[in-house]
This record gives sequence, structure tokens and C-alpha cells, in this order.
Amino acid sequence: MDEPARPDPDALLALARREGRGRLKVFLGAAPGVGKTYEMLAEARRRRAGGADPVVGIVETHGRAETEAQLGGLPVLPRAVIPYAAPNGMRMLEEFDLDAALARRPAILLLDELAHSNAPGSRHPKRWQDVEELREAGIEVWTTMNVQHLESLSDAVARITGIRVAETVPDRVLAEADAVELIDIPPAELLERLRAGKIYRPDQAERALRGFFREGNLAALREMALRRTAERVEADVTGYMRANAIAGPWPSGERVLALIGGEPGAIAVVRQARRIADALRGPLLALHVERPSAEDGGAAGAALREAEALGAEVETVVATDLPRAILAHARARNAAHIVLGRGRPPAWRRLMGRTLSAALLRQGGDFALHLVPEPALPALAAPERHGLPGWTGLVAAPLLVAAATLAAFATDGIVPEGAMGMIYLFGIVAAAVGFGALHGLAVAALSFLAWNYLFLPPRYTLTIAAAQDVVGVVVFSLVALLLAGTTGGLGRSVRAARARLLGLRRLVEFSRRLGAPGTQGDLLDAVAREAERIAGRPACVLMPLPPAPGQSEPEPVLRAAIPLDAEPDDAAMAAARWAMAHGRPTGRGTDTLPAGTAWQFRPMRTARGLVGLVGLQLGEAPRLDAETDRTLDALLDQAAVAIERVELMEAAARDAARAETEQLRLALLTSLGHDLRTPLTSIRGALGTLRCSGEALAPAVREDLLAAAEEETVRLTRTIANILDIVRLENGQVEPRREPVALAEALEAAAGRQERATGRTIERRFEARLPAPRLDAALLDQVLGNLLDNALKFSGPEGRVAVVARREGHEVALAVEDDGPGIAAEALGRVFDPFYRASRTDRIAAGTGLGLAIARGLTEAMGGRIGAESPVAAGGRGTRVTLRFPA
Repeated sequence: MDEPARPDPDALLALARREGRGRLKVFLGAAPGVGKTYEMLAEARRRRAGGADPVVGIVETHGRAETEAQLGGLPVLPRAVIPYAAPNGMRMLEEFDLDAALARRPAILLLDELAHSNAPGSRHPKRWQDVEELREAGIEVWTTMNVQHLESLSDAVARITGIRVAETVPDRVLAEADAVELIDIPPAELLERLRAGKIYRPDQAERALRGFFREGNLAALREMALRRTAERVEADVTGYMRANAIAGPWPSGERVLALIGGEPGAIAVVRQARRIADALRGPLLALHVERPSAEDGGAAGAALREAEALGAEVETVVATDLPRAILAHARARNAAHIVLGRGRPPAWRRLMGRTLSAALLRQGGDFALHLVPEPALPALAAPERHGLPGWTGLVAAPLLVAAATLAAFATDGIVPEGAMGMIYLFGIVAAAVGFGALHGLAVAALSFLAWNYLFLPPRYTLTIAAAQDVVGVVVFSLVALLLAGTTGGLGRSVRAARARLLGLRRLVEFSRRLGAPGTQGDLLDAVAREAERIAGRPACVLMPLPPAPGQSEPEPVLRAAIPLDAEPDDAAMAAARWAMAHGRPTGRGTDTLPAGTAWQFRPMRTARGLVGLVGLQLGEAPRLDAETDRTLDALLDQAAVAIERVELMEAAARDAARAETEQLRLALLTSLGHDLRTPLTSIRGALGTLRCSGEALAPAVREDLLAAAEEETVRLTRTIANILDIVRLENGQVEPRREPVALAEALEAAAGRQERATGRTIERRFEARLPAPRLDAALLDQVLGNLLDNALKFSGPEGRVAVVARREGHEVALAVEDDGPGIAAEALGRVFDPFYRASRTDRIAAGTGLGLAIARGLTEAMGGRIGAESPVAAGGRGTRVTLRFPA
């Protein structure tokens, strides 16, 4: 018997969440001037006449006499006055008083212009956030909004009108509203109101008619408002049906449900359903029913991804009764049309009416069924098999029968001939579980013949003499057939459950590793390692590098690989660039660029967009099996969220460090004045002495004064250049020009220039066959110059300085070492902050504390990393600063 209909738990949970919150009613319009505020005030006056307590929180009449007349008789909250420091002086701005509204607690509060941005200094930056707080306090809010202010429609509105809407409202605010009332008038009537001066002043109206208020723009915006309102009404109807356990479908919408199975034609079903939904102008749903004993070759996963790309709402359920699960889901989602593939079921299923389409026709007479035509489906491909090859079962079947026969001979005389068949049942069960139902049936047939021929009297004939033996044979045959069928399905279920359990265990372990603290590099290594474990193939992780000047798309850069030599070649990197630009799987085993590369790249996405790619070196394998594919997709989802979390944490840490640096900078600006004043004083003194007593001075003295002035001028120039560089970096004005750089030549040039300037010798240790990463040669030279100057300065006149270059996995490392006093452990994390000077080195050489900060900024701008180590020499001395760039 069917279970009684029960309300949907999610629908009941949504109703429960609304309990205790204030209601929200939105008066939605297609454009300014359609009468949203007028209708809201008129409804409030009707409610007040009925004894309610509506209060105007804030209403913008824009000088419209009709709207101002509706304000009469309604209580209005006084506005809050907020001081604002404008460029032309202090101004006083009037804004909605949130605290006054919370204290007044009216039954209904009217707030105009939901998308409005509050004045600086308000509690919330946006008015819709004020509405959220009011609703949490239990106050019912009425508000107005134009459809172009919806966040998801801002790009579409900009393409239609040519105007980018700056103030937007998240779509969830409208979705969570308790009521949406559409205020609609035809575009022609709205234009007449505009020309009559009922919306804007005549000069403003003339400009509006030439820009935003064109008839085509208004018609498109009106269609958007009607569609969004219709979607909201349909969601209300569906929610009501689910909350009240009403079986659908109701003929109130044209929802299309695409059934996604494991057959190769699943993608064709999705595309056909998309076309039907577009023709009916209805939403598209996609459903995949996963049966415990079913196996597919990855077609379902590919079709589900295709459905998501086509904008369908995708859902996966687990059930054994396929037609019942499909119809229950269709009724719960109020779908009126079901699209499925015709498929190629066996002939006996077609003759007996046991196909899925026939079952849906019998049980779902209130739905419209659409069968995708046979020509639209690709030819069935043999599914990829994993585990034992097919011929193993053919060999195992007679061996199992032979083993059972030997056991029967061993017990002959002990076990009656009629019970001898029980021994053969072990072989039937083993064949069905290990190789499938067909092999179980084959073993059952061979077992019957062996038992009858060898043990049933008369022996060594296929004749059955006794009546009780006939009954035994019939019972044996029925039990054997039943065991072959049920245990075959049980074997598939056990294998599928074991694979899912293994995947789940891996995901749990991976989630635990993701929760452990660490850097982004550690996280990317963990992602690559887990992808390699799941897929059983070499894996890598590529992260987007901001596009260089003249490029529009980000460049994928290898950040982690398992094993370390698993690096995509040039053809694979071309596929990776396409995957990163379009956010879709690319390469081997996909629909995009499948030839020419052994790599497959899968995007890691979050709600904010693409965060990176995971690459798999599939080699000659066409694709992964379905269970591995699903586990890998789950891994990518978790990895994307974890990477985004690490990036947000790093951004928050940078913001905190930037705030601390800002405070430090303010404190050190005064000391910076000393660094500028000292060379200026020296230059001024030298020049003054030369001007007043130049003729009386000895030539050697004059030369010393000129050399001192020149030295202080160079020092002053360097200080000012450092200040300008740090300002450019913090303002984001540094744009690297990337090209392959020969590292040995770059290091040789920087070291040679410092040797000529100081007369010191710099040791060089370069690894043979260094790669040529894509960097900005000029910026790299500036970074190396700063590091070498710093090392020479703090190592003393007789100290040792060395430059080292080597390959480290998928990165190249450039290091500058010295044997100076080193840096204290507590200062290592701050030596790259602007104006910071380590206390152990301040006694050796003076400086502004900008050299290492500039080196860090330029290194990060080129996509690299910089770090410091100390001590690195004997006696607790020495410092090593290392640059790392993608190789």
C-alpha cells in the first residue's frame, strides 16, 4: 500500500524559519514612475482606515504632487541627521532613523527604495540590510524596488539600456519576501506620464527620453518584471503544495523535468529538455535516480554537468523503484512535462511492457511524456569495465560446478541423492555474486545436469524415475533461478556500496585535512595528493595568475603536482587556459579539446567563481568510472571551498597587517624626515663651503666636498625612489610585462653591477640548465639589486655575500645569502613590512626600511613568493632571503 502523503520537510522548515520574523512586502516595478510608492501609500491609507498602524519610515516623493497627497494622514518618523565630510566642506545628510523605528515598533513600516545606499556613518551600508534587522525584530516592512536593481539582472540591464546600475539588491531578499505585488503600466502610458511632467522635471524628462526611457528599454524591463513575478508566484504555489502534501501536478506552470540515466544519450535528453523548456518558457529541472545495483560508465555525471551548464535545477535521489521515484519527484516539484530517452531495452521488456516509458505511461497519466527520438541518441558504447575481465566468468562457471561435483562425490553415501542438490547451490550463489546473474544461471543449468546425471537414480542418465525426485528437481530449479537473480543484484549492490563507502571515507579524511591549519601551498599539495589517490593517475593543481597587460584571460600556473614530475605539456596548457577561461572541463575524455593531450582539467568553483583547476593525466584511458567521477567531483567542491577560505583568511591577515603597517607608517614618517634632512644638510653644507671659500680651499678638500655632495645626492635619490616605489606598489600601479627571463644572465648582471659599485666580490652558485620563467626582467633586476644592496650593507666590509639559483620541483628558487648578524626570530615575519628595521641590524647601517618591502611587493606582482631565514651560518649569524617563482 502507498504511504499517506506527508508535507515536505524542507517546505515546513522554510515556514518555520519565517515564524517570529516580520513580514516583507515588495512593490515591484519595471521602471521609475510606474506608481510603486503611490500604491504603497494608498494601501497604507486603506489599512489605517481599517484600524492598522502603518508608519512611514522614509518615502521619496521626488516632487510628485500625487504621491505627496497620499502622505496626508500617515504618521512619519523623523529622519536622522548624519554629518558627512564632503570634499567641499562638512554637510548634514538626512537618512532613515533605524533606531527610532525599532523603538516605535509600528505594525507596518513603509520604506521606499529598497536598493538605496545609506549615508556614510549609518549602521548598515544598504537599506535592504536595515530591512533585515527590522524583520528580525518582528516588524512588518513594506518597500518598493525596480526590477533593474536585482543583482542577477544588473548585467542584462546594462546590455539592454547601456547604463550600469550601481545600487543592487541580492536576489535572496526578493525570494524571501512574504509577498510581491507587481505595479505595471504599459510603456506607452509611462512615456506619456514622463512627457506630462508627472515623473521628472521637464529638463530631466528630456534627458531621460533620450536615454533610459526608450520604449524598447521599457518593454524589455517590463518583461523582466513580469517574468520575475511569475517565477515568484510559481515558487509560492509549489511551496504551498509541498507544505500541504498536495500531489501535483497543478496546471499552473510549464515546468520541464529531464530524466538523466546512465545511457550515452543522457546529454541528448538534457539538450532536448532545454529546447522544450525554452519553447514553453518554463523552468528546467533535471533528475538522476541512482539505483543501488546500477552501474554506468560516467554518462550520468557528464549529463548532470551539462544540465547545470544549461541552467537546470539538478537533483539526485537514490531509489529502487524507478517509476515511482520519478513520479513522486515530478509531483513534488509540480513538473508538467517529463523528458526521457527512448533507450534500447531488451525485446522481452518491450513485449511485456516493462520499459520505463511504459511504466510512466501507466502510472503518470497526468503528465506529458516526451521521448527523445532514437536518431537523436548516439550509438550505445560498451561501458568501461573494471575488475575481472569477462572471460573469467566463463572459465569459473564449469570450475565451480566441478568443485561442487567433487564435494558431492566426497559425501556420496552420507547425503541422500535428493539432498545432493544443496551442495550445488553454493556454486550458484558464488557465481551470481562474483560474476553476475547470467553466470549464476549458467552454473544453475550445469549443476542441474550434473546432479541429475551423476546422482539421481537411475544414475548416468538424464532420466528421473521417482516422483519425489521430480519434486526435488523442480524445487532445486526454482531456488537456483531465484538465487541467481537476487544474489546477482546483491553482488552489484555490495560492490557499489563498498565503492561509495570508500569514497565517503576518503572525503571524510580529506575534510579533516582541509580543516587543519596550514598555508595555501600545503592545501594545494593535499588537493593534488587526494586527486591522485582517488583517480589512480598523476594529478596537478593549477591556479590563475592575473592577466598580463594586453591579455584578457588569467594564465594558469602550476602550483602542486603528484608526483613532482607530473607537469602538463604545451598542448595540455592550451586546454588548461580554455578551461580556466570558460570554467568547464576540458581535455581527455571531455567534449572540449579531447584530442592531442593526455590531460583532463576540471574546474574548482565556488559561488564567487573559479578558484583553480585540477588536472589528471589520464593517458590512454577514455574516462573515469562513474563512482570515481562522483567522488572526484565531491573532492573538487570541498577543495574549492577550502581554497577560498584560505584566500579569505590570507586577505584578512593582509588587511590586518596593512592596518598595523599604516599605524607604524604614521609613527615613522617623522623619523623618515631625518633620513631626508641628513643628506640635504650635508649637500647644503658642502655647496655653501664651496661657494664661500672655494678659491681658498686646497684642491683635495674641494674634491672631498664634491664627492660628499655627490654621495649624499645618490643616497637622497635612492630614498626618494624607494618611497615612490612603495607608493606605486600599494596603489596597485605595478603591471609586470612578462617574458621568458634567463635567470643566470639576470643574476650575473645584478651581481656584477653591485661588485663594480662597491668593490666587493659576490659568490655565485647557479644550478645547470635553469628554466626560463615568465617574469618582468626590469622588476626582477630591481628586486635582486635591493636584496644584494641589503646583504652587502649588513654583512660588513669583509663579509661574504652569495647568490644561489636552483630548481625546486615545479618552482625555481633564487637566494641571496650573507654572514651578517642575522635577524631575530621574532622579527623574521616583519622584515618585509614597510619602514620596519630589525633591531640587531640597525647598529650596522642606516636605512629607511623600504628595500625589502619593495622586493616583496615586486615579487608578488610577478606571481612569486619571498621569505627570509636566519641564522644560516655558524655562530647563529647570517641571513638568507629566497625568491620562488613558478618554473
